[in-house]
Amino acid sequence: MDWGAILGLIVAIAIPVAGGFAGAKFGAGGDSPWYRQLNKPPWTPPSWVFPVMWTTLYILMGIASWLVWKDGGFKRHALPLAIYIVQLILNFAWTPIFFGYHRFDFAFAEIVLLWLAILATIILFWPVSHAAAYLLIPYILWVTLAASINLYVLIYNPSDGLTQPLQQSY
Repeated sequence: MDWGAILGLIVAIAIPVAGGFAGAKFGAGGDSPWYRQLNKPPWTPPSWVFPVMWTTLYILMGIASWLVWKDGGFKRHALPLAIYIVQLILNFAWTPIFFGYHRFDFAFAEIVLLWLAILATIILFWPVSHAAAYLLIPYILWVTLAASINLYVLIYNPSDGLTQPLQQSY
């Protein structure tokens, strides 16, 4: 049994999981009264789905990064792992922007950058490990859903995050 590889896998999973939990603590997420009163699209999943999905996705992300790392680490795969780190930072930054600062506009711009960084990560992981790239497909799909919710919230809620929807002028 290769204890170094096992430790590497544990660390690779722990980093996104810990970052996700830290981000969730910042804004109280989908269970906060503030979030519940927002105008959200009808396709928004129930609030209990978000922590289940994000935990699952963070585990998959960790496994994917480990598969690339164990194939040669930063010495052989500096660019794919660096872009992975960039998308992790973007992922962790979205929660405080949306839930903490209530900046739906900045959050939407940020989630578009996140989506592009995830796509770049998938593309860069593919030559190293097809499995690693495949493990990120549910993540980009979930972020696509999150971006659509973010855009809807941006359009149908005032910029200060209060309950009144934006008024259309005719």
